[in-house]
Amino acid sequence: MSKDRKIGLGRGLSALLNDHPDYSRGGNDRNNSNSITDNPSAALGAISHIKVHQVAVNPYQPRFEFDEDALRELSESIKLQGLIQPITVRQMGHDNYQLISGERRLRASKMAGFTEIPAYIRTADDQQMLEMALIENIQRENLNAIEVALSFQRMIEECAINQEELGDRVSKNRSTVTNYLRLLKLPPTIQAAIRDNKISMGHARALINVADPATQLFIFQEILDKDLSVRKVEDMVRSMKQTGIKPTPKEKKSDGISFQYQKIQDDLSSKFATKIKMKVQDGGKGSIEIPFLSDDDLSRILELLDW
Repeated sequence: MSKDRKIGLGRGLSALLNDHPDYSRGGNDRNNSNSITDNPSAALGAISHIKVHQVAVNPYQPRFEFDEDALRELSESIKLQGLIQPITVRQMGHDNYQLISGERRLRASKMAGFTEIPAYIRTADDQQMLEMALIENIQRENLNAIEVALSFQRMIEECAINQEELGDRVSKNRSTVTNYLRLLKLPPTIQAAIRDNKISMGHARALINVADPATQLFIFQEILDKDLSVRKVEDMVRSMKQTGIKPTPKEKKSDGISFQYQKIQDDLSSKFATKIKMKVQDGGKGSIEIPFLSDDDLSRILELLDW
């Protein structure tokens, strides 16, 4: 190994372990970190400054939704203190990068008006990208169970691994992985409720032990209408299994649409990964409401519509 290469590695370790530069706009301490435009190869593994418009989002990002209020709060903090924790990217070509982790920090930095952002530059293939994004996200307490389940399913399909191997990689028991994956077999309406924190993971675990989707939807509506605890739902499911009695669904849902329209609404919600709202009037007239959480989310929906 050449002498110059050793110096470059030493500076990278120093940046990672000892130096804490100020990443706010106009901060002079940015000279302590590498500038990717000066020497891209020397910056690998060290902290570099890159243009925010040069960073493409991670297509393997398990997170679909970002709380706008939390983003604004982080943005205000970044304006005052700068970005303390760099994002992590991989280099895709000259002055082009793909995000590995830190999409929330990237969004907040853009919101704060920053044109550059500190970043660690790594080499990673697509499988590593997915694994790193997943592992980073499941360590966050606010990642919802459906996002975790979808990420697990994607790893199994795209990385050609089984549930036991997946559990080893994400430090989860196989039974835990299985329970998450079973959530994806629930009706889309229930999945959306889990994602939106309208029911807990405990409620969901009880519902996945019910084989009939109509019964699942009935119990789900009971949870919402009567604010049932997890214990009461478990008792209800146990009683239904012991007696073999299934509830008779009502013709109308609580939101005023028939099960026929409810099925359409569920299918649309699943397609667009957001809670679709249908309103149906007498005579067949009605409307469909597609909510979006941000400009990026709107762009995603428009792409699905081939806009």
